[in-house]
Amino acid sequence: MSNTVNIHLFLSKSLNDPLYRQLICFMTGCNCFLQDDSAVTNAQTILKNDLHDLKKIKQEIKMCETAHAQLLKDQQDFSDSKDELCKLAEGFQKHSEKIKHETEEEEKEHSRSMHDLQMKLAKLQEEEDRLKTVEMQMKDDLERADRLNEKQTQQTQLSAIVPEKRLVFAGDASSKAGGLDVNSQIVYPMEGGTVLLTFEDEKVAQQVLALQKHVIQLNECSITLEANPVQFLIPKLIEMDIHECPRCILISNLPKNVEKSRLLDKLELHFSKTRNGGGEVESIDMLEDSNVVIKFLNGDVTEGLVRKEYQDVQIDKKERVRVTPFVNGEITTLQTQLSVSGRTVSLTGIPSIMDEDTMQDSLEVHFQKSSNGGGEIEAIAFNPVGHNKLAVFDNDNSADP
Repeated sequence: MSNTVNIHLFLSKSLNDPLYRQLICFMTGCNCFLQDDSAVTNAQTILKNDLHDLKKIKQEIKMCETAHAQLLKDQQDFSDSKDELCKLAEGFQKHSEKIKHETEEEEKEHSRSMHDLQMKLAKLQEEEDRLKTVEMQMKDDLERADRLNEKQTQQTQLSAIVPEKRLVFAGDASSKAGGLDVNSQIVYPMEGGTVLLTFEDEKVAQQVLALQKHVIQLNECSITLEANPVQFLIPKLIEMDIHECPRCILISNLPKNVEKSRLLDKLELHFSKTRNGGGEVESIDMLEDSNVVIKFLNGDVTEGLVRKEYQDVQIDKKERVRVTPFVNGEITTLQTQLSVSGRTVSLTGIPSIMDEDTMQDSLEVHFQKSSNGGGEIEAIAFNPVGHNKLAVFDNDNSADP
């Protein structure tokens, strides 16, 4: 280093110290007067020490410069790292915003999907409720049909009786096999406070059913009746196992104008005599169709009576009656179908407020008027409250009572 720098270092000590002043003069070439050798020695020692300190200071400065350079480098690295982190942070921010946007869109889509599913669930619930209602209605219809079927089954569990019919061949022959085709009658139990109306025109019956509620104006009051279709089960297919009773005969072609008990007594008396081919009678009964069944104690007499077929029986006068085997049967197969009367309507809810004939006439007059939705009435059957009646329907297309 230059003398000027050295002087500057020494000046930093003390300008008032004599030894330092002489040292300065010596180093700068000034003619400074030194008082003695000891002072010079001391000055040299101090100078040596200061040079040593100066060397240490240089080393420290160098170390500081190295540290400074390292700090600058570290600062640059930090700055670079900061920039990199800022870029990463910016990228992360953009990615986060993208994820947030996608999440919001997914939530919206999920919300729409949930709404659609809730709507579908509501529709399915409505459909389930509707099906439950239909199921209950079908169960009610099935129970009603079972009840009707039970009634019809009870009615068909009767003795198989074939009355004598006069048949005339009309000249038409067919090789097609078939069963016995008969026109049966259907017995329909009527509830109290009910009237059955059979119209000549089926359209009129449908009009009455379509109105459902009918207000009937009577003398001083009015009543409201409910119109319902007449439904019943009819046999579709009947298969029977039949067998002939060995001790019974069936008597037909009987007179109609004879009292039942008197008729039975005359028949029992006739067929209990051996000269008439009969024997001891165990029982005698009249069936619903007015034919009579006689049961003998001994089955040997029935064969001769059946073979002879006709007997002249003295009742009021001699009556020619027919003797045929009595055949019992069991129904093995019964298939039924639900039938609805096309021209007959059932009206319910008739109170007991007047006599039977007057009420029936009032109802008939009301439903004959076209202004009330009615028309020409072919048949009427009225059952007042508290009474029991049976309506008989012919087994034809109209099913009239």
